[in-house]
Amino acid sequence: MDKYKDFLGLGIAGNFALHLAQAGEEEDFKEIITADEAAPKGMFPFYLPKHVQEAKDILNTCPLSNSAIKLPPQDVNVQAEPEVALLCDFVYENNRLSKIIPTYFGAYNDCSIRVAGASKISDKKNWGENSKGVSEKLIQIDRFDSGGIMDSYSICSFLKRDNEIHAYGEDVELGGYSYFYEKLLDWMVNQINTQENFGPLEPLGEYIFRCENPTKAIISIGATRYTHYGETTFLKEGDEIIIAVYNRTKTTSQNILESIKNDSYNLLDASILRQKVL
Repeated sequence: MDKYKDFLGLGIAGNFALHLAQAGEEEDFKEIITADEAAPKGMFPFYLPKHVQEAKDILNTCPLSNSAIKLPPQDVNVQAEPEVALLCDFVYENNRLSKIIPTYFGAYNDCSIRVAGASKISDKKNWGENSKGVSEKLIQIDRFDSGGIMDSYSICSFLKRDNEIHAYGEDVELGGYSYFYEKLLDWMVNQINTQENFGPLEPLGEYIFRCENPTKAIISIGATRYTHYGETTFLKEGDEIIIAVYNRTKTTSQNILESIKNDSYNLLDASILRQKVL
């Protein structure tokens, strides 16, 4: 994953209905006022390509892997978070972010520690190498808008444990995100420029300035809803998590399941992330 060492790593909290409640994190955001009820709660850093004195040192460790999740050394609950990542170009004017241009998208695991009372979202998001996941295969975006390639894509996920395969996240269309396309881009630019050090949130604009305004970023746009199994099951050593972002006009989540059973992933128009839990 060395190709991402110069990328800024950001995530979005609360961009899919009911996920925060399933993750037991609604209380963390009780003081956060949003523009509307469906709006995401904020953004968080999971990787900073340069040292930022005001941020935690661990954020200088790139956590991305396309093959493994390494559980933290402390005895804590950890859940995979199936979601979509965007590779983006950042454009600045007068040292201020002015535009975000998504270029690729694909399967992502925003793996998270489940602990109550963490001071910042990022405290639960990066505990070192192999604590996040992104598919090696990403799909080029023709246009990040209605009528573009992403209209046809869905996301599903599975957990393989003791040779049994369980649906982990719901099978949902990418259009199910609360904020998507232009609405999401406008929100992200404003959020990055204005987000303050408040509650679980951190001052992203300040961090980015300290990182000398990186022009590349990987942004995870929010975890989707769990199945009952996913909501109540934490990762353990020996598990395998599989997240698939697929073109539903050409394949189905059942085809993804059969591919997992047969250990054959030759699927067209799909971005698949497979990670062994260590």
